[in-house]
Amino acid sequence: MLIEVVKSKIHRVHVTEANLDYIGSITIDEALMEAANILPNEKVQIVDNNNGERFETYVIKGERNSGTICLNGAAARKVQKGDIVIIMAYALMDFEAAKTFKPAIIFPDTKTNKLV
Repeated sequence: MLIEVVKSKIHRVHVTEANLDYIGSITIDEALMEAANILPNEKVQIVDNNNGERFETYVIKGERNSGTICLNGAAARKVQKGDIVIIMAYALMDFEAAKTFKPAIIFPDTKTNKLV
């Protein structure tokens, strides 16, 4: 049996930009992606703490150490610049393996979106 578990989590970063005219996705600072074990084009769930929105999109690599968290395309309508969001990625794994799996969870500075 396979179950879906949290693989990666970027906890409480602020949205730096919402770009409605882009094709779609979320742009994330490359340093945050690496620390949270998230790959370019990986599907992620975004949870907006300010308005309760929950939605899915895919990741685009942003400039390293820029603090960039930019929602693009239709996702830009779900957030406002400055909103606090949580970004999560999930993985399917065997039930037994899931019992001992440790997700990559990071807690960047909420003002700068940089690793502390």
